[in-house]
Amino acid sequence: MATDKNNVLEKIQESPVIPVYYNADPETCKAVLDACYAGGLRVFEFVYRGDKALENFKILKKVASEKYPDLKLGIGTIKDSESAEAFIAAGADFIVSPIMDADVAKTVHQHDLLWIPGCMTPTEINQAEKAGASLVKLFPGDTLGSGFLKAIKALFPNLLFMPTGGVAPTEESIGEWFGAGVKAVGLGSKLFEADKNAGAGFDWLTSRAANILAIAKKHQK
Repeated sequence: MATDKNNVLEKIQESPVIPVYYNADPETCKAVLDACYAGGLRVFEFVYRGDKALENFKILKKVASEKYPDLKLGIGTIKDSESAEAFIAAGADFIVSPIMDADVAKTVHQHDLLWIPGCMTPTEINQAEKAGASLVKLFPGDTLGSGFLKAIKALFPNLLFMPTGGVAPTEESIGEWFGAGVKAVGLGSKLFEADKNAGAGFDWLTSRAANILAIAKKHQK
């Protein structure tokens, strides 16, 4: 049964650190999901990036349904309606795009799910708002920077924002973005880079997730 988009939006604001992850190996995917959940993260974005993406998403959805009923599991890098439909059928709780596409918006809204488009300009953000977005992904975040959001945020008082790309797992980076007015941050490869002394397993990821979540909540407005 589809998750109401407002419930997902509330969950994102309660758990404002979103892992953005893909791996072709399902066991690694499950271990990473377990570690992130153990660290307190309750929203997880898998990525439609490889041949195994849909198959592995279904595996993660089964894990989430059985073990983590309060976890919101979404799919990212959705660029067309057909892909959106496939992952919605597989149980996606929300859909994230790297682009602003009105057809994807229409498809996602038909299922009453949260649609998070990626935008880089005020024009794209305006188009996203007209297409029914309530949360916009600033992408790529490292190119735009927090100053971009400070400059345009007043133009879109009814929209929420989150950056993906370029957000570092540090207090300086996360504090800077929340200080600019974001409601959540998406972290990809920098979240999943193990320290040299990490050892086997993913305990290091659990600790890092918990630390980043604490930082984000401290800087939330």
